[in-house]
Amino acid sequence: MSADWYRWDGDTLILTLRIQPRASRDEIVGLHDGLLKVRITAPPVEGKANAHLAAFLARCFRVPKSQVSLLSGETGREKRIAVRAPRQIPPGLEIAQP
Repeated sequence: MSADWYRWDGDTLILTLRIQPRASRDEIVGLHDGLLKVRITAPPVEGKANAHLAAFLARCFRVPKSQVSLLSGETGREKRIAVRAPRQIPPGLEIAQP
């Protein structure tokens, strides 16, 4: 079972996200137009939002930041992110384990 916004590649979870920078707080909002919407407080300037997003997702999935990588969408709001060997799935997300 899978969805359009995520897939497993071995033990790596690939997420397709829609990012809202400059939000009032960091949070995973839920599905929006087939993508997982994530709000982050960082501005989209000089890679700050991408670094902040990686740190936020690392906390959510309980992995070191080094296990979260940007696959595509460096300058856009739609991004593909890889989370290697997530230790937990954040509450509220329905992701089938591999």
